[in-house]
Formats: sequence, C-alpha cells, structure tokens
Amino acid sequence: MSRQDAIDSAAHHFDSGAFREELARLVAVPTESHDPDREPVLRTYLAEEIAPRLGRIGFEVEIADNPVSARHPFLVARRTEAEGLPTLLTYGHADVQPGHPDRWRAGLDPWRLTVEGSRWYGRGVADNKGQHLVNLVALEQVVEERRGRLGYNVVLLLETGEEVGSPGLAEFCEQQRDGLLAADLLIGSDGPRVAQDRPTVFLGSRGAVNFTLGVRLREGSHHSGNWGGLLRNPGTVLANAIACLVDERGAIRVDGLRPAGIPDEVRRALADIPAGTDGPTPDPGWGEPGLTPNERLFAWNTIEVLAMTTGQPDAPTNAIPGSARAHCQLRFVVGLESSEVERALRKHLDEHGFDMVEVTADYGMEASRLDPGNPWVRWTLDSLERTSGTSPALLPNLAGSLPNAAFSRGLGLPTVWVPHSYPGCSQHAPDEHLPAGLVRDSLRVMAGLFWDLAELGAWPPADGNAP
Repeated sequence: MSRQDAIDSAAHHFDSGAFREELARLVAVPTESHDPDREPVLRTYLAEEIAPRLGRIGFEVEIADNPVSARHPFLVARRTEAEGLPTLLTYGHADVQPGHPDRWRAGLDPWRLTVEGSRWYGRGVADNKGQHLVNLVALEQVVEERRGRLGYNVVLLLETGEEVGSPGLAEFCEQQRDGLLAADLLIGSDGPRVAQDRPTVFLGSRGAVNFTLGVRLREGSHHSGNWGGLLRNPGTVLANAIACLVDERGAIRVDGLRPAGIPDEVRRALADIPAGTDGPTPDPGWGEPGLTPNERLFAWNTIEVLAMTTGQPDAPTNAIPGSARAHCQLRFVVGLESSEVERALRKHLDEHGFDMVEVTADYGMEASRLDPGNPWVRWTLDSLERTSGTSPALLPNLAGSLPNAAFSRGLGLPTVWVPHSYPGCSQHAPDEHLPAGLVRDSLRVMAGLFWDLAELGAWPPADGNAP
C-alpha cells in the first residue's frame, strides 16, 4: 500500500482500456440541459450511470430536487468514514452543450466516443463527463489501495444545469451549507489547463453578465432618401452607444465597470503563465492598454458584442429601420457584483445622452477568487508537482465563468480547481475532444492528490506542510 501504487493503479485503469469504455458509456447519454425533453435523460445519467459506481465504494446517494428549476436535479453522494473527520467536497456537472450532430465533421458523432490517433472525440469528453470521471476513478483507486480508509469524508455534488447557468445551485448550496453539503474544502475539475502538458490549478473564475441594448424609435421603416437626415437611425444610435461603453481598442469606458487595479499576487502568478498557443493570434493593440495579454484575459474586465441587428441584414432595403438591438456580455473579476452592472450601464448611457437606449441585464454569474496565499494553494501545487515532475501553473481565476461563488460564498469553502482539459479541446463547439495522454496524466495527478489528502494530518495544512 503506497502512494505510487495508487498512481500506478490509476494509470493501469487507463492503459487497460477500462476508462475509455466507461467514458464511452457516459458520452452515449445525451444529457443536453437546454432541451426540456431531456429531463428524463438527465435523471437516468445520475441514477443509472453515476449512482451505482458510487455505491460500490461506500457512498450514500441522493438525487435531490432543484429549488429553482425542477428539470435540473442534483446528485449528492456522501462517503462518511467517521463524524468529526474533515470533509472534501468535489463537484462536476452531468449536462453538456447541445450535440449539433450536423455540424461535426464526417466520421464523428457527438454521442459516440471516437478515437482518432491520440484524440478522443465526443460531446462531454472535455466538458465535463471526462473530467468528473477522472476524479471518480482516481478516488476509487485510492480507496482500494488504502483498503477502504481515507481518513477523511467525501461529498460529491453533480449538477445537471451548468450549461444553462446553474439555476438553483446557489440556493441549494445555501440551503445545504450545514446539511448535505457540509464540508471543509472544495476540489473541483472543469475548464482547461493553461497547456496540454502542464498541470494547472485555478482558484475561481471571472463573473459574467449578459445584457441587451435596444433602440426602439418608431414602428416600421421609412424611405432613406425622403427621410434621411431627419429621422434618427437606430443602427447609428446603437453603434454610438456601444462606442460610448467600449473604445476603439476594446477597452471599457464605464468607470463603474472597470477594476480598481490588479493585486500584486495576481500579477506575479500570471507572469508565470505562457501566452496561449491554441486558436487565433491575439490582435496587437487590442484591449486595455498597459496590460500583458494574460492580465487582460484573467485579471481585467471586458465587454463583448455577441450579436447585433437593425433592419433586415439578409435583404436590406433603402429605408431607415425603426429599431436596433445588440446582445452583449461583460466578463468581470472580483470587485464587482453582477447586481451592479445594469445600474452602471444605465447611468453611463444617460450621462452621455443615450437615454433612448434600453438596457436589460438578463444573466449573471458572480466573480470569485481564493486568495493565492491560502495554504491549500501551495499544498495542491506541491502535490501535483510531486506526481507529474512538472511545475504546475497557478491561475488566480479562470478567464471564463463557472459557478464557483456557490461554493466560496454559499458554502464558505476554500476552492481549488484542477482542470483536465486544454485550450484547444473545442468544448461548446463541434468536434469536442481530449488528448488521451492528458487524460492518463490527469488520472495520475488526481490519485496522488487524493492520497496526499489522506496523509495530511491537519486541515488546512500548516505553512510548509507539503505532501
């Protein structure tokens, strides 16, 4: 019984083909949370694919009702070795983005795991079925190697609505803070590593608010020759309103939506992160001036125009339209609350003469970030480095958004995320995939991490108490 035995067992589970077969079963279940007709499928995934394997290693499983969205239930499983022991909460989500099978390239099917060379394709392999299966398998190997005794309790929370904004998760966490979800630490897995071959830890995420700008000036359209220069053009008004919010370089002009600055510890962590190599090349001169690309991406706020329309773009006529609309999104770091966004936009537009522009904020996810100096951060980095032989990357927060605030605020937990994907995995897009080598490496580092928790005397670890 040793740490290395547990790591080797996790790697053997991969090498034997067992992990691939298990993941293929999960991918085959079309858990699309956007589709109301998929509610029975979501419940089947929890009850028939996840619950039985948890029961085999001593978890008591409950499928709990969602207090906000009845069609997005939760699975909560508790493995209690003894009352009074520290408790780990781990998290994943069972739902996936829509499959869109017609958009995948020839030979690929979102609901079938397809192996091509070193890549595994299928909806959910990266987001998030592959990731929570890695953690389950790694935990199973550690439980077996330690003959059923971890020395800590474990709670697993799987939600089924993450891809539609995690409705009810914050409320459920607040309700169960001292009940089903009582814990001392969250270790979750979602999102990408900074690079395929470098283990990564992140401590939270940027928040997100989607908002709509609307200009409705009159009914119908009017001849552009007879009325041009006399009637306000809603497209022109809208374009200028957006330019009032964001300048020609993409920098935010709304004081209430700009961060106060970047903390020194965040700058230091980001200085160790390589510039992204997957996807398009960043445009020079775009974004907040005076910042590095990583600081713009992980430590600053941005407003993006997602879609906009006026008139009939596919069949334009020589007429001034009556209305225009733009769907926009604010991504933001700690220091701003989602509830403040609509008010800040309204105030800024009014002050600049755009009182005719309607503002509606219709979606919010809070920003969160564990203090990089928290003792769990150094401890986790040391564990990953011990297993992988590679210095892990530390991201203060993910550039995207995930529901970390439900755990950091709702449950009051330190939150540490160890992702098992990479930036080029095409999550949320056709041809979603993972490299097989990354999966194998993730199984190893998680087995080492769960083992090190069992060897840890006191929670949280004292300074210098490395695994």
